[in-house]
Amino acid sequence: MKRCAALLLALVMAAGPAFAQRGERDGRGGGPGKNQNMSKDQRQRMRDDMREVYRDRGDRNRQDRPQQRQLSPQEREKLRRDIQDANKDLRK
Repeated sequence: MKRCAALLLALVMAAGPAFAQRGERDGRGGGPGKNQNMSKDQRQRMRDDMREVYRDRGDRNRQDRPQQRQLSPQEREKLRRDIQDANKDLRK
């Protein structure tokens, strides 16, 4: 009898978190009624607007940065030696 009660108690304790979960059953989460009142056209328009915002933001960031130039082999070698020297100094 005690084993049966212990088993029943263990099952109830293990199933508790499963009953406490909320959200949609398809696993996507989100709140209840999310995008429920939006038509397909409205959702597509919102997606397009967000793409445009991020595209504009990326263009602006590219314009703010100065154009990088290619290093000559001598400059590249000097930079490599400088980095190696700095790393040696850090280990000391």
